[in-house]
Parts: sequence; structure tokens; C-alpha cells
Amino acid sequence: MKRILMYRWNAYNYLDVKVNFERMGYEVEEVWQKLESYDVDAAFEEKLSSMLDEKAYEFVFTVNYFAVISEVCREKGVLYVSWTCDNPLISMYHKSVFNDVNVIFTFDQTNYREFKEMGVANIFYLPLAVDSRRISAILSKVTDAKPYQNDISFVGSLYERNSYDRTEKKMDDYLRGYFEALMNVQADLYGSSVVEDALTPEILARVEEIFELKKSEDSFSDLGLIFSTTVLGFKIAQIERKRGLLELAKKLPVSIYSNSDTSDLINVTYKGGVDYWTELPVVFHESKINLNFTIPNIKSGIPLRVWDVLGSGGFLLTNFQAENPMYFKEGEDLVSFYSREDMVEKASYYMEHEEECRRIAARGRQTVEKYHSYEIRMKQMMDMIKGRR
Repeated sequence: MKRILMYRWNAYNYLDVKVNFERMGYEVEEVWQKLESYDVDAAFEEKLSSMLDEKAYEFVFTVNYFAVISEVCREKGVLYVSWTCDNPLISMYHKSVFNDVNVIFTFDQTNYREFKEMGVANIFYLPLAVDSRRISAILSKVTDAKPYQNDISFVGSLYERNSYDRTEKKMDDYLRGYFEALMNVQADLYGSSVVEDALTPEILARVEEIFELKKSEDSFSDLGLIFSTTVLGFKIAQIERKRGLLELAKKLPVSIYSNSDTSDLINVTYKGGVDYWTELPVVFHESKINLNFTIPNIKSGIPLRVWDVLGSGGFLLTNFQAENPMYFKEGEDLVSFYSREDMVEKASYYMEHEEECRRIAARGRQTVEKYHSYEIRMKQMMDMIKGRR
């Protein structure tokens, strides 16, 4: 039997990937250890190295890319396969990304083109997927769906624990005003980003005085990338999500499932946290309208929430992403909004046209089941691995 080794961490789609490798005939062994950092951890390196010495594996696999694993695989001459579900992934901006044992899959085309242009040879574009068999099994066991029924629901974080709020205290009035204006513009802008262009050399010079850039000597991420992603990106997502939910709640019944503090979301019904593996598909299936706000760090790709909503047979109202038209028909598989006003207008319309909602939800589920299952996606993955040059 073919054998692979998977590094296990708390990625939502980890078990779906593992189960589907097993369906493909692989024996999957796991290694788990909390890493000190994504690129250096002596204890983990020793553990992984020992495992690779003891048994032969066709490859090591991870959800997201880990430089420390790539380096061990390089030393041992073992293939390392990764599939990203976050973007941009700071751990990829590391010299190990050029290791010839790597085969890297990324779900965001913009990210793929960036690394391809850097000269990374074995990087491929591969969108995310859904396991509708798992979801159907969950839905079939529901005995009381009423607690999960909503008119409009959003499941996700409000990113209230973001580093911008800590960094802001160190900013002078000019820098604070500059970023507040920038984030306000970006939070109202759908389908494009102005953040990177706004981080001019002059602004970054000011940021450098108050922001400690932490990275290893082998990392080639820079201040602009890290600040725009880990500081501004999460704060913009918070602003965008809160504004959208509050605007909707002025006119329509809105619920939120989150582990975030929602106390300032006036008129939004807080439903608590929700378990990804047992409850999330039920929420998506039972909500008349499911919202998706893609974090602005994801430039063009389709986040996991979109696939999960559609795979659960839920109606999806999502911000427009550049890759949406590549896989879905607008108004037939899902509905996109292009501004906050557009979101409210479309939510109002579909709340009054439930039959149309159900038709779109059914078509969306058929589309992902037919074309975007893990079986299909991972066969594409294996074909690309075998056909790489």
C-alpha cells in the first residue's frame, strides 16, 4: 500500500484531505507537534527526520506550507507536497520555497502568479473543494433543525484581537489618520485593493519606527507584506464585517455565529460559536441567506466558506472575487454583491423570493458536487505531481 505522512494541525479542511487520501488508497500516518516557528524547531526537525528514516513515504503532506518541513524533506530527499488555504501565507516567503523537493499548491491565482514569477518551479494553482458526502451524512442525522434556522446568517470571526489596535497606540496623529482613511476606503471597496499602493516608502519608513519586524534570516518577506497582511488586513476585515452586518440589521433579521465579541453589533442576534464538523453544515443548510465576507488578504481566490456553504445546499450571498466566474454562474449558483448597498438590496430581494433562493442553492450544490469534490481536486493534484517538470 502507498504510504504518506501528514503533519496535523488545526486546519479546518485537514480531515477532509486525509479521508480523501485514504479513499485514493493511501495509508496515511500523522505527525503532530506544536511548532516553535514555521521555519526553525530543532525538536520537531529531529522527530520528523527520525520518522523519515524509519519508513518510506511517497511524500509528506501539509495543509499550508511549512519551511521547517521542506528543509527536513530536502535533507532526506523526500517529496514535500503542500496545499494552501490561507493567503498570503507569510511562511512561503522563505528561501526554502525554492527547494526542488517541493510541490506547492495554492488556491489563489494571484499568489500562484507571484511565486511563479519569482522562479518557483513546482508551484501550481489548485482551488479549494468540498466533501459533500461528509456534509450529507451530517445533515441526514439532524433531528431538530429549528435552533439552526435563520433568515440571514454569518459564520466567522470579527478579528477583534488584531495587532492594529495594539500598534495604533504608538502612531502619531498623521500616521493614525492616514491608516484610518485608508482602511475606511478599503472596507468600502469590493473586488480590488488599494493597500499595497498606499504603503509608500515614506509611510513604511514611519511604520518602521513603531513596528518591530520579526522574521528569520532566511525569510524574504518584507515590512510592507507583513504590515499589510497581519496588521491592516485583519483590521480591515473587522471594519468591513461589522459595517456590513450592522447595515443589514437595520432592515433585516441577521444572526452571527462567532467566538468574537459581538456586543456592539446592535440588532444582530448572537448565536454563539459553532462546531465545524457537526453544526456548521446545518447552519448553512437551514439559513435562508448565508453571507460571505472574504478577508481582503485573499486577493482573487475563493475561501473555504464559499465551498462549505454551497456543499451544504445553502444559498450564498458573497462579496465578488475575481475567480468566482471561473467556477460559478452568477445568479444561478450563487449571488455576488459589489458594495454594501448592493448587499442590502440583494438580501432584501432574496428574502422576498424564497423559491428563487432555493433554486439557486440547489444548483450551487449540484455544481460543487459535480465539479469541485475532493475526489476531483485531489486527482488533479496527483496528476500535477506526476506531470511536473
